[in-house]
Amino acid sequence: MRIPTATYRVQMNRDFGFQAARRALPYLTGLGISDLYMSPILKARPGSTHGYDVVDPTALNLELGSEEDFRALVEDLKQRGMGLLLDIVPNHMAASSENPWWKDVLENGASSWYAGYFDIHWERNPGQASEEQIFLPILGAPYGTVLENQELRLALEPDGFFVHYYAAKLPVGPTFYDRILKYRFDGAHQGLAALIEQIERLPARTVTDWAALEARQHDKERIKRELWLLYSSDVALKEFIDENIRIFNGEKGTASSFDLLDRILAGQPYRLSFWRVARERINYRRFFDVTDLIGLRAEEPGVFESTHAFVLELMAKGLITGLRIDHIDGLYDPLAYLTQLKSRITDEDAYVVVEKILTGDERLPEQWPVAGTTGYDFLGFSNSLFVDPAGFAEFQRIYARFTGIRDKFEDVVYQKQRFVMDELFPGDMLSLGAHLALLAEHDRHARDLSPRELSAALLATTACFPVYRTYTRDFSVSPEDRACIEQAVAMARTRNPEITSAVFDFVRRVLLLEFPEWLPEDQPGNWLAFVMRWQQLTSPITAKGIEDTTLYTYNPLVSLNEVGGLHHPVSPEEFHEFNRRRRERWPLSLNATSTHDTKRSEDVRARINVLSESPWEWARSIYRWSRFNEGKKLVPPGQPRIDANEEILIYQTLVGGWPLRDDEVPAFRQRMKQYVLKAMREAKLYSSWMKPNLPHEEAVFSFLEGILDPDPGNRFLPDFLKFQSAIAWYGALNSLAQLLLKITSPGVPDFYQGAGLWDLSLVDPDNRRPTDYERRIAMIEDIEARSQSDPAKFAVELLKDWKSGAIKLYLSYQSLQLRRRLPDVFNSGDYLPLDVLGHRRDHIVSYARSHNGAWVVTVVPRLLTGFTTSFKPPVGFRIWRDTAIEIPAGGPRHWRNVFTNEDLTSSPCGEGALLKLENVFQILPFAILESR
Repeated sequence: MRIPTATYRVQMNRDFGFQAARRALPYLTGLGISDLYMSPILKARPGSTHGYDVVDPTALNLELGSEEDFRALVEDLKQRGMGLLLDIVPNHMAASSENPWWKDVLENGASSWYAGYFDIHWERNPGQASEEQIFLPILGAPYGTVLENQELRLALEPDGFFVHYYAAKLPVGPTFYDRILKYRFDGAHQGLAALIEQIERLPARTVTDWAALEARQHDKERIKRELWLLYSSDVALKEFIDENIRIFNGEKGTASSFDLLDRILAGQPYRLSFWRVARERINYRRFFDVTDLIGLRAEEPGVFESTHAFVLELMAKGLITGLRIDHIDGLYDPLAYLTQLKSRITDEDAYVVVEKILTGDERLPEQWPVAGTTGYDFLGFSNSLFVDPAGFAEFQRIYARFTGIRDKFEDVVYQKQRFVMDELFPGDMLSLGAHLALLAEHDRHARDLSPRELSAALLATTACFPVYRTYTRDFSVSPEDRACIEQAVAMARTRNPEITSAVFDFVRRVLLLEFPEWLPEDQPGNWLAFVMRWQQLTSPITAKGIEDTTLYTYNPLVSLNEVGGLHHPVSPEEFHEFNRRRRERWPLSLNATSTHDTKRSEDVRARINVLSESPWEWARSIYRWSRFNEGKKLVPPGQPRIDANEEILIYQTLVGGWPLRDDEVPAFRQRMKQYVLKAMREAKLYSSWMKPNLPHEEAVFSFLEGILDPDPGNRFLPDFLKFQSAIAWYGALNSLAQLLLKITSPGVPDFYQGAGLWDLSLVDPDNRRPTDYERRIAMIEDIEARSQSDPAKFAVELLKDWKSGAIKLYLSYQSLQLRRRLPDVFNSGDYLPLDVLGHRRDHIVSYARSHNGAWVVTVVPRLLTGFTTSFKPPVGFRIWRDTAIEIPAGGPRHWRNVFTNEDLTSSPCGEGALLKLENVFQILPFAILESR
């Protein structure tokens, strides 16, 4: 396997394409990055800012540049000895008119060649027409209103008739062309008459005979060509068709004039509807609750081949060296998918990781043929390591007093999981409930259970689920999955005593596939189908319930509100145990600290974590600020005002994100407004994306603008800035310590664009702002030159000028050069937690990596505010006194500090030796030591 030294994630879009990525390479190679890690680059919707809305997986996205631009980038990477890790999206595609496969399905329904590509439930749903239809919730108002407002416009184009709805372009089924062309037609035009005869002979879209399907596919395209030829070459016929189109498009104010178009639309394979009813009526699987991203059936071999052939060809040609698999939990059978992918990758050295959110002690399935995850598990443990346990407990009490919210995190999660099922996935849950009731009909012990209670019990169990999903794929349930199901059912029983116990018994039996021997022979397969469909849905429910709702509503310490976060502090011992497990099973997994999906950057979280060390100072500050800002909460009677939960979120976000440079403050005010808008709508308490509450949003904006007003009469701002400046210093130390853990822990360090320097970004789109690579190239060149002569003096200068971010870049540079020189130590070396002695032992994290006699020791501080002074580096005897690291017997005696080039010698102690912190932290308050 090709093992990256370090990866660097870039977000590709029309403003940062292949040429721009190529211009950034000198910075990456200078820093020590081995692999460029790119967001999806296949053809996406025009103007896509992220690439996850793929419309054609068989081609590059030309908005990023030409194929020649891409090959030039790859050639440059190869010349630099770099690889290319590509993000791919097997779970879904854009359900848009730019997608030719989707367009074909809308035109031909279940008879489309591509109907089986998409996860569509073709069975009739209540409210559908007599034939199978896709529920298409794209209208901005009820269908009748949109139709009679002339917003649906029929048009003829070179590739047939279409109905336009603003940017949406919907094909008209070819068997309905004759209704448009025969209207007012007297039969005199022989060419048109012959064409109408051909249309009338077209097989219906409901045919299942293969020969008829082939004939339809062939003949309809010929009909379109002939129609356009007639239309464009015969002026009189063109005028006739144009007039028919005008008539079909109706006249405003005359409802009956829209009957013709209404009848045309009623016969299509799709049913247009108001977007607000999507949650109840939609009959295709979405990416989360996004109606214009439709699920793919990647488990089908033909679908896999069509969606992966192009990427696999790029890999076979050596243009791509690794893959990142997006949203693996959305797939029907992740193991089958990964096994198929592995078998089709010709390069045995390819590096493959999956985007998998692990919760708590959950483990990645052992049998998955991948190198590991994209690193959210590392993010969770490394972030929580810098939260003070005692302070966090007090923080929760302060939060409860300030906001009046006394719910525990797990209670909020349960409430929000239920909420998103009711609000975003009611149709999916209704369908699953009906399926469960059908299973009960064939079970003698469950046939008399209430269908309503069965649905309620399933919903409650899903809301209590402790992980994103299980991975049952046959009639055996793994011990890990069994434990999760048992836990969820038990918790659901406790929370819902009003539901009959026998109902939960049946739900449990179904999810565990504990069917009785006497069950009809066709039923076990139905039980398994239900479980596999259910577990495919629990992941988006959990993501929306936790990531996109709870993490915006439960705000004691928002640095813990992160994708993959643990929501509680972590001790050094727990961090070591996590690293030990990783070293044993997934040593090549990515170590991430910031991504395109994190709620806050690593540097913002590092700052907010500092608050946990001084809970009482935080309490005094927020109560004081709230008094200062009381006048800014005033609104007219009867109008909404900001609540305390929103207020405390704003204060923490300001602490975490406040710029280090004054000239960035005006832009930050606007960024904060954008962030607060998203936070309010994601929280779904007073406003939401579906139902925006503009008066409440304006009240919060008014409060935000008021507290950030630089007017001398604003008492809050100077008081806040004095408080925040000290937090920023300690946050920088936290971030640098976390950086070294990321680079030297088991795993492959992953860097997100812009995070080489201080990156005080909030949630997307804020974290997808452009990165100034020219500045970074100049800085890395300066570091390369100046660090050669006197690295100790240079390091002191950089720490003194910490606000520039050069110190972060320098530590990354030196650490990555070490990884490059000693790949075996980091890729396959042992992991040994080191004991820390002395009265500051709880404030140090240290471990050794070793391989064939080569040792590297990492030493970083944590929780510093209680015994250090702001803006003074915590170095030397005055701070660390008797604190020392114990090197075990057989370990090296002589060391070199990678950052300062100091030589250190350990002191004998029993069978081992000691490295005194006063020496290790003589110049910098963090160290990586290389054995001599």
